[in-house]
Amino acid sequence: MAVSIEELTMNAWPAQQTVVHGGWLLRLAEGYTKRANSVHPFYAGDESEAALKRKIEACEAFYCRAGQDTIFKLTPFAPAGLDRLLESRGYVLESPSRVMLLTDFANLRKPPYRRSEITIECEDRLSYSWLDHMCAFSGIPSCHEGAAARIMHAITMKTGFFTLCVDREPAACGLGVLEGEYVGLYDIATATAFRGRGLGERLIRRMLQWAAGSGATRSYLQVAQSNGAANRLYARLSFEELYPYWYRIKKRPNG
Repeated sequence: MAVSIEELTMNAWPAQQTVVHGGWLLRLAEGYTKRANSVHPFYAGDESEAALKRKIEACEAFYCRAGQDTIFKLTPFAPAGLDRLLESRGYVLESPSRVMLLTDFANLRKPPYRRSEITIECEDRLSYSWLDHMCAFSGIPSCHEGAAARIMHAITMKTGFFTLCVDREPAACGLGVLEGEYVGLYDIATATAFRGRGLGERLIRRMLQWAAGSGATRSYLQVAQSNGAANRLYARLSFEELYPYWYRIKKRPNG
C-alpha cells in the first residue's frame, strides 16, 4: 500500500519534468516544494553500494545542470543503505514528515453545530484568488506563485479548491485531489488571525464530504512531524500514520 500512496502523491502533485534513471524518478518544478524537486528512489530495490554511488553521482550532475540543490525523498522502502550513504556524502537531514491515512470516512460525524457566518466554497479549477489566499496563509513568497500555479494547473485528476470564509472574509483553504477511492488533502492552511478556532477541522470535514460524494472512501495527507497543531488535528479526525519520510539535501556547488 505504501508504494501505491507514494504514486498517488506524485500524480496529485506533478513535477514539470520527470526523468527516470535506473528506477529512480528525478523530478523538477522550478524549485517549488521539495517533493516536486527531488529524487524518489523507490522502484529499484536493493543495490550494491557501488551502484548506489554511481546513481547518486548521476543525480547530483542532473540537479547541478538544473541549477538546483540535490534532494532525495527517503522512505522506509528506499534501497537499503542509501540514507547512510547520503549522510556520508554530506547530505543534511531535513523535514522529517509522515504520511497519514484515514481508511474509512463514510461515517465521519458532522460538526456538532453550524455557524451562519461560516461559509465554505469549492471551485473545480484553480483561481488566482485561491492561490493568493493559500500563499498568504502558508507564508509562501509571491515569487513562487507562478511555479505553484503551473503545478496545480498540471493536475489531471479531479480537484476541489476549497475556501472557508468567516463573515465573507477568507480564513482557511485546502486542495483535494481525487484518484480512485482516495482523496489527497493538500495545502490545508488557516490565516494567522483565525487560528485556534477549529476552522481547519470544519474545512477538512467539508472536503471529505465532497470526496465521498465522488466515490472516495479513503484519504491521505502529508504533514511535518514538527507541526504539532496539524498532527493533533489529523489525529482527532482519526488519521493514522502509515509511514514516515524525510529528505536528504546537498547544496549545489557555490549554491
